[in-house]
Amino acid sequence: MSVLLRLASLLALLVVGAGLRTGGVLDDRRADWLNDAAYYVALPALIFVSTYSRSVSEILSPVLVVGVFVVFFGTAVVAFVVHRRHDASARRSVATVQSYHSNLGYLGVPLVAATFDDHVTAIASAILGMVSLVQIPLTVFVLSTINGADTTLRNELRRILTTPVLIALVAGLGVGSLGIPVPGAVAGGLDLVGQFALPLALLCVGSSLEIDLPAVDYGAVAGVVGLKILVMPTLAWAVFSTLHADTATFTAGVVMFATPTAVSTFVFANELGGDEAFASLNVFLTTLVSMGSLFVFLTVLG
Repeated sequence: MSVLLRLASLLALLVVGAGLRTGGVLDDRRADWLNDAAYYVALPALIFVSTYSRSVSEILSPVLVVGVFVVFFGTAVVAFVVHRRHDASARRSVATVQSYHSNLGYLGVPLVAATFDDHVTAIASAILGMVSLVQIPLTVFVLSTINGADTTLRNELRRILTTPVLIALVAGLGVGSLGIPVPGAVAGGLDLVGQFALPLALLCVGSSLEIDLPAVDYGAVAGVVGLKILVMPTLAWAVFSTLHADTATFTAGVVMFATPTAVSTFVFANELGGDEAFASLNVFLTTLVSMGSLFVFLTVLG
C-alpha cells in the first residue's frame, strides 16, 4: 500500500504542476525558477549526499558499467529497427530517441532516493552520470542526422561535462574515495535540501506536459510507449539478472530504466527539426503510463 500511496502522490504532484501552468500561476518565468531550483540546487544536493560517504569501488562495479551500457545501447538499437519504417523523418527521429532517452535526473534518482536506501541511491546517481555521457550526444546525433539539422556535438559534450548533476556526482565520489570528512551540519543541510528534489522535479515535469491529439499516429505512439515503459526495464531486468548483479545494483538499474521519456527530448526535437507535437504527446503518455509500470516494478522489488 505504501508504494501505491507514494506513486499516487507523485501523480498528484504532476497534476498540480500541470494545473498551475494551465491556471497561469506557473508562467514561463516562475517555471524557470522552479526548474533552476531543482536542477542547480536540490538534485545536486541529493546526489552529493548519497555518494560522499562511499568510494568509487563501492558503487562503480564492472557489472554495473557493463549492464548499464548493454541496456542503453540495446534499447537504442531496437528503437532504430522498430521505427525505421516511418517515412516522415521528423517523426522517425523523435520516435527513435524517445524510446531510449530516460528521465533519470528529474524522476529516476529522486524516486529511488524516496523509496530505497542511500546505497541504492548512490548507484542510481552513478547510472545517471554514466548514461548522461552518452544519452544526450546520441539524441543530438540522431535528430540532427535524420532531420539534417545543424549542430555541434562538441558544444553538447561541453554542456554535459559542466552540468551541476555530474559535478555533484564527481565531487561526492571524490570526497568518499579520499575519505575527506564532511561536517555533520553541512551533510544535514544538504540532505534537507535534497529532499525537495522529487517534489520540485515533479512540479517541473507536470508544468511542461502538453497534449496535442488532433493528429495522433497511434502506431508510432504505441511503439514509443512500449519500448520505453516495457522493453527497456524488462531488458534491464534480464541483463542485470544474467550478470548476477547484487540486489542494490539490480534494483537501481531496473527502476532507473523504468522511468518515462525525458522532457528534454521535446526541447531537442524543437531545436533539431523533430515533430514537436508528437514529442510532447509521447512525454505525456510515457509519464502517465510509467506511474502504473513503476508501481509493478517497485512492488516486485520491495
